[in-house]
Amino acid sequence: MGQLTTLLFDVDGTLAETEEIHRQSFNSAFKQAGLGWHWSAERYGELLAVTGGKERIKHYIDKYAPEFEQPDNLSQYIADLHASKTEHYTRTVAEGKVPLRPGVRRLLNEARQAGMRLGIATTTTPANVTVLLEKSLAQDSLQWFEVIAAGGVVPAKKPAPDIYLYAMQHMGVEPDECLAIEDSENGLISAQQAGLKTLVAVSQYTHDHDFTNAELVVDHLGEPDNPSHAIQGSMNNSACVDIPLLKSMWKKQGG
Repeated sequence: MGQLTTLLFDVDGTLAETEEIHRQSFNSAFKQAGLGWHWSAERYGELLAVTGGKERIKHYIDKYAPEFEQPDNLSQYIADLHASKTEHYTRTVAEGKVPLRPGVRRLLNEARQAGMRLGIATTTTPANVTVLLEKSLAQDSLQWFEVIAAGGVVPAKKPAPDIYLYAMQHMGVEPDECLAIEDSENGLISAQQAGLKTLVAVSQYTHDHDFTNAELVVDHLGEPDNPSHAIQGSMNNSACVDIPLLKSMWKKQGG
């Protein structure tokens, strides 16, 4: 077992509760395009099993919109629709309306102070990552991460391991020195197929997911005045998910 040197973060649902903004942005794009589609919170929860916005739209058309007259170039139509959705999403986030989840800023600052390496591994588009980090974390926060592995830089999205393998390759690190921080079952599967130990902080849309094989599952990363609670695994008497907890968990896992 190597030494824990690197934290790899998912974005949507992990750094911030963004999925509801994504849902609203999809609906705004549908309305703008003159479509009669509306994704309820319940429907969106189901659709989140499909990773990737364009893939989610295609799945919806195939399963829930049989009456839709598909254009000759369906792929381009979906890409344009998704680009419109991204514009709605980034505009909302740029207004500063999406706070980070409890403990995210604290843990990132602790990791940087401890000299740990940071990376991003997400299926969302690069534009979504940039606006969230710059508006909700810090203007220079893109530079905090050695790699921003996002969107279509790999052929297969989560739950495939590709995005984590890509991030580790670009950072020059091995799985036995990295910890993934996720919020969803697909994210957990992706990380574990890449050989990574994983901590899960459940989010608005993932409370009912199966996290059986995660090292630790918590409600959120925690703050001194808003402590974390373990759903699966042990906090080892820590009030928050912090660097000492992660290192003690790592040491225990390594035997």
